[in-house]
Amino acid sequence: MKLAVERVGKSFGERTILKDVSLTVKEHEFVCILGHSGCGKSTLLNMVAGYMFPDEGEIKVDGKPIQGPSKARGMVFQDHALFPWYSVLENVSFGPEVQGMPKKKAREIAKEFLALVGLEKHASHYPAELSGGMKQRVGIARALASSPDILLMDEPFGALDILTRDMMQRELRRIYEKLKPTILFVTHSISEAVYLADRVVVMKRGAIADIFEVDIAHPRSYESPGFGEAMARIERLLMEDEEVPA
Repeated sequence: MKLAVERVGKSFGERTILKDVSLTVKEHEFVCILGHSGCGKSTLLNMVAGYMFPDEGEIKVDGKPIQGPSKARGMVFQDHALFPWYSVLENVSFGPEVQGMPKKKAREIAKEFLALVGLEKHASHYPAELSGGMKQRVGIARALASSPDILLMDEPFGALDILTRDMMQRELRRIYEKLKPTILFVTHSISEAVYLADRVVVMKRGAIADIFEVDIAHPRSYESPGFGEAMARIERLLMEDEEVPA
């Protein structure tokens, strides 16, 4: 599924959030949107999800304008957004059941995706019994269980400690290599973007400042040739014309 953001603008009151944003994401591509807080990256992701609409321009999937949320675009949030009163299995099977799938079949699919993220033994647990990283893995399994063509991820690892975050980045790449969804991933971490993405879209002040191809073979690490150079190029762009606090 091809995603096309065409000259999109968005304002809240007198504050301009996005201005003249255009971006094309190819099928099966992993794209990170990177930028400082307040640059508009999460607003753009929410519009791709169909939770809000642009004031100007259009966002299309395979040539058709997005008119609202769809099972074809799964969302993973920073706070995982699991239902605390549902077990892990019930959380993951929720989407397929809401879409009309028989409960037995939905549970079978949920078990498959829990196995994919390594949590099949925790199916009967409740979210309060899980660590932060495990909750996010359930969130990813839940999003994937609805078979989305595009997976949208809004700083999903931002609240995790650094070791868990590193583990989740490796886990996400493993899942991506197996299923090959199209992924649009929002982050403010340069290293995370370079580690994960095929391309890094750098946003500043509501606009796309530049787009970087990350031509580093997977599996990547901080020691991979070109990794440090890619981070440095992106950091220089992010820091240009930024005010330094007194």
